[in-house]
Amino acid sequence: MRVLHVVPWFHPATAYGGPIQSTHGLCVAEARSRRLRCEVRVLTTDANGPHAVLDVDTTRELVLEERFSVRYCPRVGGEAASPALLRHLPGYLRWADVVHLMSVYSFPTIPTLLACNLMGRPVVWSPRGMLQRWEASSKVALKNAWDQVCRVVSRRGTTLHFTSQEEADESTRRFGGFPSVVIPNGVDLPERADHVEGPGLRLLTLGRLHPIKGIENLIAACGELRDRGFGPFSLTLAGEGDRAYTELLQRQVAKLSLGAIVTFAGDVRGEAKERLFAASDVLVAPSFRENFGNAIAEALAHQLPVIAGRGTPWAGLEIHDAGLWVKNDPASLAAAIVRVAMMPRAEMGTRGRAWVTRAFGWDEVSAQMIAVYEGLLRP
Repeated sequence: MRVLHVVPWFHPATAYGGPIQSTHGLCVAEARSRRLRCEVRVLTTDANGPHAVLDVDTTRELVLEERFSVRYCPRVGGEAASPALLRHLPGYLRWADVVHLMSVYSFPTIPTLLACNLMGRPVVWSPRGMLQRWEASSKVALKNAWDQVCRVVSRRGTTLHFTSQEEADESTRRFGGFPSVVIPNGVDLPERADHVEGPGLRLLTLGRLHPIKGIENLIAACGELRDRGFGPFSLTLAGEGDRAYTELLQRQVAKLSLGAIVTFAGDVRGEAKERLFAASDVLVAPSFRENFGNAIAEALAHQLPVIAGRGTPWAGLEIHDAGLWVKNDPASLAAAIVRVAMMPRAEMGTRGRAWVTRAFGWDEVSAQMIAVYEGLLRP
């Protein structure tokens, strides 16, 4: 089976957070599939955030491993505007049996949907949470107009892929009328989950610094805990984001005199991230909205219990006794942190790792996705 992934940005474009990691992981897993031989190609741009580009060769297709290659097209404006991508698109579509389109509000979306319609190529479309809304969503009217254009140009039978039932429920209320499937993101499982003992309760937040992540509420919760004499404890904020928003968080920390408790670690990758997981006791993910939440799955794979906001699709934390699923206001987060400090965290971590191993391993996730592709190709 020849699978073409069309994505506005791709690994190693770390500026775009979790979707980059999960999209790359899916491509690798499909190319290595034991279920069905897949040839996987990616058509993308060299974008790495609003102002940066990747240091990659944009003159040719790059073979990353057997049966897996990527064509990076130069970005000339906007987040992923690329005339070169449009030039290459028809040839890649002629090669493909099935097309997997990622993202919604980006340059390649409408041209890809239209071209697949005209050329009769089946499409799996992964919005990656972009069809969900929250109270601070921006450019809603423009997005609604974009949605209507996508409806018009989409091929009949285009299948929407959601990473959680919550994402499916919220998205189809706005963008219904298409068949859909729910398949979670996969997670890389470390061979072992090291843990280094340290002083107090060490909280970790991992991911993009953005208002939707609820970090301001978590910082406020830390202020409440300090004022109540809880401790010792610390919070590490690992990730990068818009400069203005990062400075807003830093000012909040300074105003609450939390400089000795809250640390901004910046972007953390590879071995540094492994060390950070090992030196943490609990991951806190207080997001207002998540379609999946890769950092949560990663933390569970590293045997960390998790406190997650109810805007995330992780009610299973309490079902599997691997963490807490709570409201993300400061008082609720502070109460959850006090609760988890008294819980058997090592046992919770063991249960969490067993859960993600069963449900979110790449072999299982890629097999489910390939089955969807096969269904689209049946007469």
